[in-house]
Amino acid sequence: MIADGSIALPCPTQPGSFTALMHLYESNFVRLHWLLDDVAALPDRLCSRVRADLPLHLEVLERSPYTTTLHLTYFFEDGGRQVADPDLTVRVYHDAGLAEAMACRRQHLHHALRAFQTAAGDELSRRWARNSMLSKWLEYCYDQGHRFHGDALLAAGAC
Repeated sequence: MIADGSIALPCPTQPGSFTALMHLYESNFVRLHWLLDDVAALPDRLCSRVRADLPLHLEVLERSPYTTTLHLTYFFEDGGRQVADPDLTVRVYHDAGLAEAMACRRQHLHHALRAFQTAAGDELSRRWARNSMLSKWLEYCYDQGHRFHGDALLAAGAC
């Protein structure tokens, strides 16, 4: 007879750990696909415009067989010039089903995004903060109605 009580179960994932970060990358991949169908087939520049939110801009920065690197942002007017914020660079790993926020603006303009800034130091903490922000922002964009397919699809110049 096998006793289940003698089997050691793995510890639950701790927020901020490397394992949790990989789960967050998986979650970001799913959320990104809420907004777009096929990353590999995207045109170079797109814009999603909805009534309740700023236009969401997407630019494909790099394409390779296993990854696509995207730039996602809003553009705000600041002193007569356009400023990108949150200004995220996202790498999509097609074969692994992951989406990683690789870089973002150092100093966010919007007060709600400032909570995701981290000081110099621990790389894991910086990655956790960037990717948590991406996760929340993708969910927000989806809730606002942003899509990069169907009726919401516009060429970047139309925004």
